[in-house]
Amino acid sequence: MQFLEQLITLRKTLHQNPELSNQEEATAVRILNEFKCFSPDEIVTDLGGTGLAFVFNGTDSGPTTLIRSELDALPIEETNTFSHRSQVKGVSHKCGHDGHMSIVTALGAELSKSRPQKGRVVLCFQPAEETGMGAIQVVKDSRFASLKPDYAFALHNYPGLELGKVAVRAGTFNCASRGMIIHLKGKTSHAAHPENGISPANVMCNIIQELNALPSKIVDQGIEGRHWVTVIHAKLGDIAFGTAPGDAVVMVTLRSESNEGMHTLIEQAEAFSRRLAEQEGLSISFEYDDVFQASVNSQIGCDLVVNACETLKTPYLLLDEPMRWSEDFGQFTATAKEGAMFALGAGQASPQLHNPDYDFPDSLIPIGRDIFLDIIRQLNGLEG
Repeated sequence: MQFLEQLITLRKTLHQNPELSNQEEATAVRILNEFKCFSPDEIVTDLGGTGLAFVFNGTDSGPTTLIRSELDALPIEETNTFSHRSQVKGVSHKCGHDGHMSIVTALGAELSKSRPQKGRVVLCFQPAEETGMGAIQVVKDSRFASLKPDYAFALHNYPGLELGKVAVRAGTFNCASRGMIIHLKGKTSHAAHPENGISPANVMCNIIQELNALPSKIVDQGIEGRHWVTVIHAKLGDIAFGTAPGDAVVMVTLRSESNEGMHTLIEQAEAFSRRLAEQEGLSISFEYDDVFQASVNSQIGCDLVVNACETLKTPYLLLDEPMRWSEDFGQFTATAKEGAMFALGAGQASPQLHNPDYDFPDSLIPIGRDIFLDIIRQLNGLEG
């Protein structure tokens, strides 16, 4: 109980001192200081930027099991008034990464007392999950080759699901998503003589209409799964009544249950946008931001999570459909081939993720720790 209180104190300290993606230097130092007393066999710092990896070796040969947590917070002003509210203006842990870090720190404490019997366990704290870049940065780091896992696991707290209940599925667990930015360039003109310019107004409107219709069209083409297109912003010229506009921007979020579906969304959105622009004599270019591939659970990974829940008598739910939110953990399962992410219920009355009043439930810390620990027991064994 005393150590649990220390973990809750750590969680609240992390909550008070959030850092944005790829700026998590102080957060990484806090985690590093916590792990020093756990005597890991290897410590890797500055992994993929500010990331960390702590390696616990077994005495016999066996698989490498990686457990991932996230370091970063969000650019959201917290509205809670409790004593551990964020002390950083405009930044807060509204995705619960403070809780995830505390869970994996708790796991490190257990591994310091009961080392794996075979293989090794890597506890990885990655930067920049919120931008979709952190896992890519970690996997591309040259030092990650020596840490490459055979199995990879992660969790995410999930408001709306019963407190402490697990949700998991084999196959796609989180959707692929990305922000698409379409730039249209024509020619400005005096508003009294719009015929002397090339306005992108009609093309912008037609592109928006085509984007909204795209999900149903690709389903009709036989692309399986669900797909969403959400226009989030559009801008035509500048506010100047004497000028006919010459440029426009359309911003849209593309989302799909599969990486194949995402590829089709991009391919077709670019194709009809180019066609419409060319018909009106406009130039066109595309940018992408917040790129997340689908996070896909293997059947073996899912089974290991379910086995842990059954052993621990933790209630669980096998999902029929993927979660619609996105996560960059798919980079790890794509590397490991086996593994899974699961959701851990934050309570049915909890504020939603990314809401300014969200706070991670501390009661989830021992639940998450014990599930990960049992997965490790299944794969690597534990001493003692």
